[in-house]
Amino acid sequence: MRPVYLLSDPEAARRGKVWPSRLFHWLDRWAAWILPAPAVVVILLLTAFPAVYTLYMSTHDWFASSLTPPRFIGLGNYVRMLTQDERFLNAVWRTLLFTGLAVGLEMILGVAIAVVFNRDFLGRGLVRTLLLLPMVATPAAIALVWAMMYHPTLGVINYLVQLLGFPPLEWIANPRTVIPALVIVDAWEWTPLITLMALAGLAALPAEPYESAVIDGASGWQIFWFITLPLLRPTLMVAALFRTIDALKTFDIIYIMTQGGPGFASETLNVYIFQTAFLYFHMGYASALLVALFALVLSVSFIVIRLRRAA
Repeated sequence: MRPVYLLSDPEAARRGKVWPSRLFHWLDRWAAWILPAPAVVVILLLTAFPAVYTLYMSTHDWFASSLTPPRFIGLGNYVRMLTQDERFLNAVWRTLLFTGLAVGLEMILGVAIAVVFNRDFLGRGLVRTLLLLPMVATPAAIALVWAMMYHPTLGVINYLVQLLGFPPLEWIANPRTVIPALVIVDAWEWTPLITLMALAGLAALPAEPYESAVIDGASGWQIFWFITLPLLRPTLMVAALFRTIDALKTFDIIYIMTQGGPGFASETLNVYIFQTAFLYFHMGYASALLVALFALVLSVSFIVIRLRRAA
């Protein structure tokens, strides 16, 4: 309700009218800061607080199954990680190997498919739609299906291999083949993303260089290598950056299909962190491993960004 003032008190009536106007003026002046403030606070609570708490826990020694509080050890977890934990160093190597193979294969296949789809042919729209299906499927379901396909005796992959006259392989049960087998699954799922980004880049390329190349008698391979690929390089570097960051953090298909096995042959850094935290309950050391993973992702991303600028 609006305040009611007596006619004998004009000063109170004036204050009652001036105060709301001052409030509205202040809100209008600082609206650019006030309106996004709730969203900024929520984002900080959801991102900044977990990051700071993880960094804090990485300097402590604490098992979630123990009744004692966390014990501050400073950089002890990091010293152990870099000097004593051979499992961590091997996990980093496997993470980089998996990422390099997966992103490299996806870039090659994605660009090749995009070049084919950039031409007009019957049923191109239907084929493009079918190409998107692996990307929109649930990674857990994809992992379960491929695990059945990789089965040594009942899987369809070994059936096809035997039809070609080769002996069956222990795809995810052999330490030598488990990483390539996981790379194939990741490439099957995420190559469509590279294809879509490459198609968008091809659609934006100018037509004049191609017309000049055709007039000069350049072959199709020369046009692709000296015109299409250099003009498409900035788009491909962005696609490589996105996929590199995502591949470094891949967890679901690896854990569902192998759980880091056989032995530790497919144990990437994500899988090692999960097992340290939720199987061994060593939360302090797992937090330090998370910080190391963040540093690894940040470093690789920085390298890819520098390569993109150089391109």
